[in-house]
Formats: sequence, structure tokens, C-alpha cells
Amino acid sequence: MGITKNHIFDEYQNETALITKVLGHPARIAMLQHISKNEYCNCNDLVKATGLAQPTVSQHLSEIKRIHLLKQKQQGKNTFYAIDLDLLNQYRRKINDFFVKVQVNCQK
Repeated sequence: MGITKNHIFDEYQNETALITKVLGHPARIAMLQHISKNEYCNCNDLVKATGLAQPTVSQHLSEIKRIHLLKQKQQGKNTFYAIDLDLLNQYRRKINDFFVKVQVNCQK
């Protein structure tokens, strides 16, 4: 793999890119949609909902957790996940702001 050059971009650009990268996989989108409809799902619930293998679901959960979009609750050995609505709204505003600014710039 090549060397990343994130240091040449500002914080806004890096954070926006990370959010969209995490959301840029259909499995993660499907998992987030399922969690949004069924608060506090565990990995097994997501395996059943997506048809993906458990290790694959765990890897995708790890990617989603990189941006802290999921809240976690432990019950025994099981971890249950829900969407952090505050962060979801923050990310939604950030992505919307990006598109609005690009659109405005295009109209100049």
C-alpha cells in the first residue's frame, strides 16, 4: 500500500473523507439501516439480517466504530449496538454542508 498523505489536507477534509469512506460500503449501509430499525442489535442479529458471515460483520462493525457512530451496551458476553443520534446528526450536517458548499461554488 502507498503512503497516505492525510497530513496535506485539513481536518475538515480528512474527517469528511473518513465518514464517507466508512459509509462507502453497501454492507455497512445495510447494517446501519437494520440497527436504525432495531435498536440495540448484536452481531448475530446483523449476521441474520445481512446474510454475511460473522467475521465479516465484525470487521464492518469495527469500521463503523472507527467514527464512533455506534453506542454499545454489554449484556453478559454480548455487545449490543445502537446508533449515536447526536453523532449521526453531526455527520449528516457535515456531509450536507460539504455538498451545499460545492454546489454554491459551482454556481459562481
